[in-house]
Amino acid sequence: MAPSVQPTRQHGPVTRASSFVDLYRDRYDPMVRLAYLLVGDAAVAEELVQDAFVKVHRHWGSVEHPNAYLRTAVVNTCRSWGRRRAREQDHQRRRLEAVPDPELVADEMWDVLATLPERQRSAIVLRFYEDMPEAEVAAVLRCRPNTVRTLVHRGLAALRREVPR
Repeated sequence: MAPSVQPTRQHGPVTRASSFVDLYRDRYDPMVRLAYLLVGDAAVAEELVQDAFVKVHRHWGSVEHPNAYLRTAVVNTCRSWGRRRAREQDHQRRRLEAVPDPELVADEMWDVLATLPERQRSAIVLRFYEDMPEAEVAAVLRCRPNTVRTLVHRGLAALRREVPR
């Protein structure tokens, strides 16, 4: 009868998860469940667990307690993802808050436009809202194109002074 040979590990006792492949096979699903409970999204949980396994694999030669090391890697990876996501959401929220409501801007613009002298207002409306060339605006207002340019220039200058940025 041949003597029983017990494989040994360099770091710690032999377990079912002695090799990285065994660890992956045994712990992948439980780690995905753990990650899902931490992040609330199955696809993200799977991605984060894969990232954690990559981190564990990089340090595999020095890992003494693979299950604990993996669990810590999964939790830390999920926490990092959560912090990154919170920063992104905060940045997005700030960008959205910085953009004024288009309806309010339009209302304010019409209010300021109404304060302009009639010819300036007409020149701006015809030139920009009706998208008419200066020559056509001049024909409608019965003036020269140079006069249209002057009316538009002065009207826009007044609008810039009145409309806050």
